[in-house]
Amino acid sequence: MTQEELIPLLLKKDDRSFTLLYDNYSKSLYGVIFTLIKDREEAEDVLQEVFIKIWKNIDSYNDSKGRLYTWMLNIARNTSIDKLRSKGFNNNLKNLSADNFVHILDDNSKTINQIDAIGIKEFIKKLKPKCIQIIDLLFFKGYTQQETSDELEIPLGTVKTQNRNCMNELRLLINE
Repeated sequence: MTQEELIPLLLKKDDRSFTLLYDNYSKSLYGVIFTLIKDREEAEDVLQEVFIKIWKNIDSYNDSKGRLYTWMLNIARNTSIDKLRSKGFNNNLKNLSADNFVHILDDNSKTINQIDAIGIKEFIKKLKPKCIQIIDLLFFKGYTQQETSDELEIPLGTVKTQNRNCMNELRLLINE
């Protein structure tokens, strides 16, 4: 079915027009959405939202401004971007399932042994106490620079400068 035949059916809200619309355009619109979202389930949800928006807003389509596919493509792209920017989507990315952490707990002693195996602990012990403290918080405990600043009660800029200086000292010790 051509675009010219499909548009009048969509405007009449003919039930079979939705099926035709979906059958003709879902794969290409899904491809565009998945390229942006990169998660199969989320992309499928966005695809559903896109088709609902198309169905509800078909009256706003103007064929003098462009092709139906281009109009739908813009809806898919904008809906995908809205999803990416949404707070819920970003929180979902941050919330990992407990399965991801089981191995970390089991391998905790192995991690400590790996750090020791490459001998980095011996080099770190040779640094100034302040450097040892900063490196411990930033690299071994996973603190951010801001969290390290708060923990040590020193300005953020000082943490950044001391971290850079400590890393340079560590580099020199390793290269000796």
